[in-house]
Amino acid sequence: MSDANRRQSGPFRVGDRVQLTGPKGRLNTVTLEAGGAFHTHRGILDHDLIIGQPDASVVTSSNGIEYLALRPLLTDFVMSMPRGAAIVYPKDAAQIVGMADIFPGARVVEAGVGSGALSLWLLRAIGPEGRLHSFERRQEFADVAQANVEAFLAGRPSNWTVTVGDLAEALPAGEEAGTVDRVVLDMLAPWECIPMAADALTPGGVIICYIATVTQLSRVAEAIRSSGRFTDPESSETIVRTWHVEGLAVRPDHRMVAHTGFLLTARRLAPGAVLPHVARRASKSDYSDEDVEVWTPGALGDRVSSEKSLRKSVREAQAAARAATYAPGESTNSDPLE
Repeated sequence: MSDANRRQSGPFRVGDRVQLTGPKGRLNTVTLEAGGAFHTHRGILDHDLIIGQPDASVVTSSNGIEYLALRPLLTDFVMSMPRGAAIVYPKDAAQIVGMADIFPGARVVEAGVGSGALSLWLLRAIGPEGRLHSFERRQEFADVAQANVEAFLAGRPSNWTVTVGDLAEALPAGEEAGTVDRVVLDMLAPWECIPMAADALTPGGVIICYIATVTQLSRVAEAIRSSGRFTDPESSETIVRTWHVEGLAVRPDHRMVAHTGFLLTARRLAPGAVLPHVARRASKSDYSDEDVEVWTPGALGDRVSSEKSLRKSVREAQAAARAATYAPGESTNSDPLE
């Protein structure tokens, strides 16, 4: 679509992704093609039976098996899309949008882009009048993220820029000082980018960091405090526990989405402003060289995906993007890397 924002409602169209739920609750996601078919050992479901039907319709395969057809929600999409790097889970993405107050028209900087999950939530929050500038150090991750975003939106958003490079080096050149409303850092060593983020942010702007471990949380909090350019940081984690509710059988589910990461937020002070002193409880606020060594990225460790796995993720993501954006009647069987 020319505006790169396929409507997420109305009758099913060619190029739409559809989530099919079978009688045993098994989910399958297909991209609708004119004349296409979904094949299972239980029969064939023609895409033409789905195209033109309203969302949340029930369709029947060749052997009488019924399937519920739904457009995947953004949550469904990000949990099943190809990945180059670990994604920001929907529970944390929702908190980031809320805690950072990502608003329509906002100018947002994101680093790193990972597999594009958070980018999709941010693009939805800022709307067509906002601007998202995403930074990613690895080209392979950037390729996966861009293809995933294009697959979900059926095109490339005109208000999204992806820069491959180190944020500490690329941000000053990519954004004018004092013009960015929000900075979102999802990276191994966010404390290295605090000075650059402070330069880019407008007074009152929000920095929010997504952090995996307590050692990272401690160091980035101290880096923000010692910069003297932000309000005192606030940190939290979000835990989601679902419940089984069936008649009078009401109890917590046995499994839950517990710790995925910490969120730390602070706001940019006006130039020259000094944060008023806040009385604190006595605590161990000093640290030694040995503590700093524990904080380093090398000691923390970085999960590395194999080159083979990354190439596969790139192919899958680009194939999904091509299927979502091709014109009716065009073939979608070409190699995405050709």
